[in-house]
Amino acid sequence: MLFHTLKSARIAPLAVILSTCSFSTTASAAHSPADAGACTATPADQSQIVEAMRTMYAAASTDDLDKFHTVAAPDFYAFDGGKRYDGDALIQMVKSFHDQGYAFQWTVPDPHVQATCDLAWITYSNRGSITSPGSAAQSKPATQQITWLESAVLQKQSGSWRIRFFHSTRVP
Repeated sequence: MLFHTLKSARIAPLAVILSTCSFSTTASAAHSPADAGACTATPADQSQIVEAMRTMYAAASTDDLDKFHTVAAPDFYAFDGGKRYDGDALIQMVKSFHDQGYAFQWTVPDPHVQATCDLAWITYSNRGSITSPGSAAQSKPATQQITWLESAVLQKQSGSWRIRFFHSTRVP
């Protein structure tokens, strides 16, 4: 019985991968090379995609949910620190650290942007810092330089690029 369970556990992921590959092939075949030329992003789109990420960080830095909503899609979610954050939860988590005296600096250096039509993805190494509050043992706050590997998927909605998914992994 255990062997059967292990064998099924190995086959099930393989079936999912194969069905995904099949879907990807079908989806790719639905768009001809002629469609791709009519559906490319402009240099202005590229800039707007990068600016959407910078706006997300500006909103998080100041706990500004209204600003965050200008760039986050209604179905926004993020993976950060090994957890999933839906909607406003990511900004609320950052705010909870601000309330404890932490400060963050985030950047979007050398972004790699790919975009077509109304869908885009961006990757970059966010080189920033975390400043922790001073404690009884420390007379002043301590700042640690941090690098995160980050990516996001954005969708153009009503003429504006909105972040649908964001992922951040801290570099050890």
